[in-house]
Amino acid sequence: MSLQTAEQYEENEQYTQAYEEYKKLHERNPKDLSILERLGHLSMLLDNKDEAAEYYTKILQYDATNVLAYEQLMDIYVTTDRYKYYVYRGNMHSVEHQLEHAINDYKKAVNCAQEDKDMLAARFVLGTLYEQTNNNIKAIDEYLKVIDHEGTHEDVYIRLSNLYLKEDAIPSAVEVLERARKSGYDTTNVKEMLSDLYLKNGNPEKAFEITTDELTKVKCLLDMDKKDEAIQKLNQMEDQYSHIAQFHSLKAQYYYMTGDYDKALECVAKFDELEKNSPLTYQMRALIYEEKNDDYNAHINWGKYNLVRGNKDIAINEYLNAYQLKNDDLELLNTLAMLLEESGDKNHAMEFYEKISKLDENDKKSLEKLAEFRESIGDYRMQAEYLLKLYHLDKRNSTTVKKLGEAYDKLRNKPAAIECYEKFLEIGKGSPEYSKIQHKLEKLKNSDIQEDEGFLDKFINWFNKNKM
Repeated sequence: MSLQTAEQYEENEQYTQAYEEYKKLHERNPKDLSILERLGHLSMLLDNKDEAAEYYTKILQYDATNVLAYEQLMDIYVTTDRYKYYVYRGNMHSVEHQLEHAINDYKKAVNCAQEDKDMLAARFVLGTLYEQTNNNIKAIDEYLKVIDHEGTHEDVYIRLSNLYLKEDAIPSAVEVLERARKSGYDTTNVKEMLSDLYLKNGNPEKAFEITTDELTKVKCLLDMDKKDEAIQKLNQMEDQYSHIAQFHSLKAQYYYMTGDYDKALECVAKFDELEKNSPLTYQMRALIYEEKNDDYNAHINWGKYNLVRGNKDIAINEYLNAYQLKNDDLELLNTLAMLLEESGDKNHAMEFYEKISKLDENDKKSLEKLAEFRESIGDYRMQAEYLLKLYHLDKRNSTTVKKLGEAYDKLRNKPAAIECYEKFLEIGKGSPEYSKIQHKLEKLKNSDIQEDEGFLDKFINWFNKNKM
């Protein structure tokens, strides 16, 4: 019994003997996909399609992305079972990320199903495909048809409820989970999801009745304005729950509700330690600062909240409101400059980089941004000014020196350009642009640049004041 024997039988077209040898090998190693593939292929040659289908189905159990197995199963069922044919074709198209084709296949599978269980299975997959293509309404329609029949699954109700949430239809999401409980899926998972929805829908009393989660119970008590019961419960839970972020957010909510805003901020800080950069952190801080009448920090935190949530335009507006209240916060100025630049408003961004460079003369990034912008609009005089400031911050930066030389070159300030290029060759050994600058320097020294005398005199005087 060996692979070589099986292969030799197959090569000699002794397919029955080859099949028997491969079966023995399969018994020894049932997960070997290459053996399963050979058994499937030989079963097809021996016109034993039922066994071939079994082998190709086993392949998919171990490798759900095996396109060959799908193709073979499609060949097997194309004339005998159109339901299975479309299911396997749909799965193959899913594996190949051709979701629209997969959707069409599963629509046909639904129509070809002879039994309810097959039809429901196809509808469920069709719903998941609609979800993947962000067609939530059609997915909802399919899931609703599935739960109209007995013998469905808890997962269908949960998926349907989540889709209603995405569509901001909280009452419908609640109704689906209530229906799940009535249909026999009264599981902890369903009840906890439902209690969260009750809270979102402003019904903490119902949430309290069905939840078994201690933190959710505290949230319910707070939402029912039972503050004393809530803090008593929180104090009892301290040792067991202090490592959980939600515990601290609930304490923050309690202190916020009782007007102890400083303690609320302390709790938010502990929450942030456990759950970094959560939008809830910034939302809580913004609300607390509003109550403290600290409009500046409220706007800052609403800006951070919207930034984390991806609402960049709203975040910029909040930061601009904060800037109106305090115009010398370097962190705020940097944030605004970066966001405005990312949003394509370069002119506005440069205004803030300019403010940064004036507030902090050692800020290299703002000077680099300003020099780069001035070069992009052809203002080489201002580009040179910013680059010269950069040079005085770091006289060994060969990139700055090279760019400064190029700016002077464009300004037809030959002496300054030559001096910068010579400086670059002194400090920029190893740079990939070394030979290029050497060539520029030689060309510049040998050229007869016609200069505007008035402009040159003015520029040389300015340059001599800042000579390296």
